[in-house]
Amino acid sequence: MERSPLVLRIRWPVRLWHWINALTVFIMLMSGMMIFNAHPRLYWGKFGANFDKAWLEIGNHGARGFLALGGHEWPTTGVIGYAQDTALAFPPLVTLPTHYNLSLARGWHFLGAWMLVISLLGFLAYALLSGHLRRDLGLSREERRPRALLHDVTEHLRLRLPRGEAARHYNPLQKIAYLSVLLGVLPLIIATGLAMSPTMNAACPWLLTLLGGRQSARSIHFLCALAMALFIAVHLAMVVLAGPFNELRAMITGWYRLPPERQP
Repeated sequence: MERSPLVLRIRWPVRLWHWINALTVFIMLMSGMMIFNAHPRLYWGKFGANFDKAWLEIGNHGARGFLALGGHEWPTTGVIGYAQDTALAFPPLVTLPTHYNLSLARGWHFLGAWMLVISLLGFLAYALLSGHLRRDLGLSREERRPRALLHDVTEHLRLRLPRGEAARHYNPLQKIAYLSVLLGVLPLIIATGLAMSPTMNAACPWLLTLLGGRQSARSIHFLCALAMALFIAVHLAMVVLAGPFNELRAMITGWYRLPPERQP
């Protein structure tokens, strides 16, 4: 049986940014969870403290952890809200550092933030100048049709991923997901992070006003981080379903073996 051809699917600037961004995002998520442990409550508006009403809280009642959201409380299994030695929103297994240290976590977070900003600006410049944004990530007129999008969603729910020539390029759901992260989630993470900086508040007070106050900026920052974590989970699941060896080879070397067409 003849093997499917290898095609150059991912150019080196995209691969480089992917791995830098992967490292950066994990640094920021893990250090961000440690920072959240210092005050595991979220508010809307300009102010928020222990006795104010929080829209989200992760805590514990003695040995029992809980997650409170919108006035409702759910017990947790102990993974969040409670650890053996001390009460933490997120356990040391997923935080950076692995022991409670707010100043060190902030140092890691700021390092990740600089890496994120520099790499994102560099990638956006490349994507615009090279045509990658328009050519590889832009949806065609046909792909924007509701019927085509619904078909793509249905195929993914049935785990019927693109094969043959259709797998050479990103599918519509991939394009929407990548554009949402690239032009939505990541810039909003950066903007809300800046809005929580006293220096930026003095230099650009309009940013904090635009976001609705420091606590609103913190809440939006948390929700964007959650969206990023969910994107990573779905992304990794799709890699496994599509064939991890082939997908990793493409992201490391650029070369991708087209899956054979489905037999009628």
